Amino acid sequence: MNRRYLNRALAGLVFGLATLALAAADRPNILFILVDDLRWDDLGCLGHPFVKSPQLDRVGREGVIFRNAFATTVICSPSRASILTGLHTFTHGIVDNTDRSAASHKLATFPQALQRAGYETAFLGKWHMGNDDSRRPGFDHWVCLKGQGSSFDAALNVDGRAVQTKGYVTDILNQHALEFVRAPHAKPFLLYFAHKGLHPETVQRADGSLSDPNASNFIPAERHKNLYAGVKVPRRPNALEPPKGKPALQRDTPGWPPLGPATGSTDDSILGRLRMLAAIDESTGDLFRALEQNGQLDRTVIVVTSDHGYWYGEHGLSVERRLAYEEGIRIPLLVRYPPLIQAGTRRNQMVLTLDFAPTFLELAGVPNAMSGLQGKSLVPLFRASGPALRDAFLIEHFSENVFPRTRAMGYQAIRTENWKYIHYVDLPNSDELYDLNRDPYEMRNAIGSPAAAAELGRLRAELGRQLQAVGGRTPRFYAERHN
Repeated sequence: MNRRYLNRALAGLVFGLATLALAAADRPNILFILVDDLRWDDLGCLGHPFVKSPQLDRVGREGVIFRNAFATTVICSPSRASILTGLHTFTHGIVDNTDRSAASHKLATFPQALQRAGYETAFLGKWHMGNDDSRRPGFDHWVCLKGQGSSFDAALNVDGRAVQTKGYVTDILNQHALEFVRAPHAKPFLLYFAHKGLHPETVQRADGSLSDPNASNFIPAERHKNLYAGVKVPRRPNALEPPKGKPALQRDTPGWPPLGPATGSTDDSILGRLRMLAAIDESTGDLFRALEQNGQLDRTVIVVTSDHGYWYGEHGLSVERRLAYEEGIRIPLLVRYPPLIQAGTRRNQMVLTLDFAPTFLELAGVPNAMSGLQGKSLVPLFRASGPALRDAFLIEHFSENVFPRTRAMGYQAIRTENWKYIHYVDLPNSDELYDLNRDPYEMRNAIGSPAAAAELGRLRAELGRQLQAVGGRTPRFYAERHN
């Protein structure tokens, strides 16, 4: 080869390698903080009147708050699978909270894609797809609770070693998180930090069902056990109201009282949850300081979110999180990353749990590393407000038997900016329709209203289109695929 061309080729190769190295150096770290069952309105920065959450609030104050963020399924295991895969429940196949351990080992996830792209990846906390605590593909470092874990003295799988801890679970997990963040990293890192809080200790009945949690089931750190003592817990107008026009909720459940004031979440249980949140807020502050000390804070995308919401007595509900009402599907979403996000940014576009995977892949410079994603990247909304990402989205729940009230209550729902339609696939004549502008608390089912007939027709057609887009099916569950 002519020496001149050889030199030119070598120079091009060196330039290309240098460009790749620069791109790798510019790729951000990702700190993904997932708080179990955190409602969209539980934080101070989201308007809560007495919750003290200054460190979590800092993420939103110095970044963006997405005011309309939603889970596409209101149950832990399926929602976590959607976060990891960027896919709807039916597509990824984790359809309930039964032992989906084996299936969760086979999921194609964004941590796997980031690992292949040169990221150092760590999982920390509650996996919650089966009781199997063994390492899942895509993670270089693994610190996992078994099943739901325990609030105190939790057993951990630490990179394959069984470790019996002593102390409050949030504090123990926080120490592992700090060790990872403070360690030297030759590559950008992903820390997927899935807290046990705000989940209660599980109380199981003799028949295998779960009982409603009371105050003692939500266990805060000892230092927070009297936090917020004497405060008045705010309630939404639909709280502790018996459901009306909701045939699915008004069914008789043998051995369980009708929904109403006596069945909704108590003030004590709500305060127990918010006291658990205090330790998570402290953990977030520790992570801020660790990132500042090693010069990585502004090179790290920090995300705070939840797998789904929770009930504070709305419609007389407490623990039955599987329903498509706003209190269940809405989640908080705060993101801090100064290179792309101006402090104090607010966005009103509808964004979903499906959007995390494509967002992180784009930030890592590998937007096409996973095929068939059903979410959309949020990166354009970091830079500028821009148009809506979607004008409607699908919510799904498959029937299962954990809670007696919600047995045989599989549904498919469509939510738009102004309307929600819920189709119960196992319960004839039980569908619900809500005009969210006029009825934001979903207290008046408009399914039989002549004035809403045209809108109902449009929503049913949209449901058919959405189902076709994500699986080629009609508005019925193909339960045999997953049973």
